Amino acid sequence: MNKIALIVHSGYGHTFHIAQEIAQGIKQVADVSVDILTTQDASEKLDTLAQYDAFVFGTPTYMGGPSTGFKAFADATSSLWFNQVLKDKLAAGFTNSGSLAGDKLATLQYLSVFAAQHSMIWISLGILAPQTKSGHGATPEDLNRTGTFLGLATQSDTATVATTPAPGDIKTARLFGQRIAEITKRWTQK
Repeated sequence: MNKIALIVHSGYGHTFHIAQEIAQGIKQVADVSVDILTTQDASEKLDTLAQYDAFVFGTPTYMGGPSTGFKAFADATSSLWFNQVLKDKLAAGFTNSGSLAGDKLATLQYLSVFAAQHSMIWISLGILAPQTKSGHGATPEDLNRTGTFLGLATQSDTATVATTPAPGDIKTARLFGQRIAEITKRWTQK
């Protein structure tokens, strides 16, 4: 059984909602389990992280970068980095913000560099962006409507967590989770 950890900081609940959707996608793949950990919980249980085969890091994008809550977790992992505990484990990332772009790419770059610092192997989104239709951009129902490839980027407005992000973002999150689980199984085959 492969084990995947989603390590998430969520300011208002939207990012955590996306983590739950990614977890639903992971659960579609046989012989893979998933745990969702808050960054605070993960920081307090650093010695247990070595048991996971893959990690999905999630944070909202605030002011063009990851949240302070996620950065605190990242800083807490220095002992893992020093001993290369996470070396050759898989990693992926996602972010959410109120605007469609919102400099979310900078957050995904931060997450991928964080994984690289730990000598982890990065998993991209693997879903093409929608093509422009009749001169119009993506719709809320489209997969990868934000057009990112490094990881998952979703958008939430100020509505309740139950009604946002958009349906396309939810479907994209589930497919991303499935991709991560399938790659994890392939990576860990003996």
